[in-house]
Amino acid sequence: MYDYETEIEDKALKSVGLELMFMTPEKCSSNDGITAVELAKLVELPVEIVKKKLVILKDSGIVRVKGINPKYWKFDNYSFQRMDEDDEVYRLLCNFDDVDFDRFFQY
Repeated sequence: MYDYETEIEDKALKSVGLELMFMTPEKCSSNDGITAVELAKLVELPVEIVKKKLVILKDSGIVRVKGINPKYWKFDNYSFQRMDEDDEVYRLLCNFDDVDFDRFFQY
């Protein structure tokens, strides 16, 4: 059975995860990372959805959070490289079939 809603959720999680993965210091207003509001503008998703996806990534151990108000989010490359290859989040972020890398890099 194909679940359209799950696919949309996965795309949002992938979008948030990849944006954080390829985040450069120039895109952040702070050295500590990026806020959920700033990230929501970059990925063009509602802030509440972005916050939910950030919690999923944090629970997976690949995103760190610093501060209380505002919270700054940062990708943890070290933890990501040590994830189990069978992990659902890991596989989602490593599937580059539909990724436009021009979005993350300027040549």
